[in-house]
Amino acid sequence: MPISIPRHVAIIMDGNGRWAEERHRPRLFGHKAGVDSVREIVETAREIGISVLTLYAFSTENWNRPHNEVKGLMALLRNYLQAELRTMLQNDIQLRCLGEQEQLPDDVGHILQQTITETSVCQGMILNLALSYGGRNELVHAVQSIVQKCQEGLLDRHTVSESTINDHLFTAGLPDPDLLIRTGGEHRLSNFLLWQASYTELYFTDTRWPDFKRKEFLQALQVFHHRQRRYGRTGAQVAGE
Repeated sequence: MPISIPRHVAIIMDGNGRWAEERHRPRLFGHKAGVDSVREIVETAREIGISVLTLYAFSTENWNRPHNEVKGLMALLRNYLQAELRTMLQNDIQLRCLGEQEQLPDDVGHILQQTITETSVCQGMILNLALSYGGRNELVHAVQSIVQKCQEGLLDRHTVSESTINDHLFTAGLPDPDLLIRTGGEHRLSNFLLWQASYTELYFTDTRWPDFKRKEFLQALQVFHHRQRRYGRTGAQVAGE
């Protein structure tokens, strides 16, 4: 068990489709297998004391995938929410959504909002699902909101700061990710938490998401534990604290 537990872990759950293709199965088979990894990682994160877990579940760009794949992903999301509500309540997990929730199909949006409402009293861990989410789109929303408040006289443009922008992001009130994990072998952020990840430690693994389980998660946390987070200072300054 690592000594230093990050407060906030974000994960780009990549590799479901390629995992399925490597087994000569449809891509949706990989997405279904990936749900098991979601359950195990959420359970592990809650168990070891992570405060916030953010999962990149569906990006704004993912709407451009084949219709049948998108339809299947939405069905998996609906089924996951229905199946996991009781577990979230039992484990004191509060569900939140990052992204344009209104873009989701009505049936999915309904069960998502119901789950968010019913778990809103939970305080053990926050589980963010990034759905119809894009980092650039999030920044556009924040800027539009800030501009509107300035026009209405609720904000002075001369006082707009980094804190002001933080307060208008989907993650308002939450700490920035300490660790961002990407599975599947790619080494990029893919429009995920672009503002919030400015000083986040990045961890990339070739392991496809369906194979990313408790053991692999704890390995990533061990690597994080040995990272020195300097925030612009020297290593000597950090070591002298």
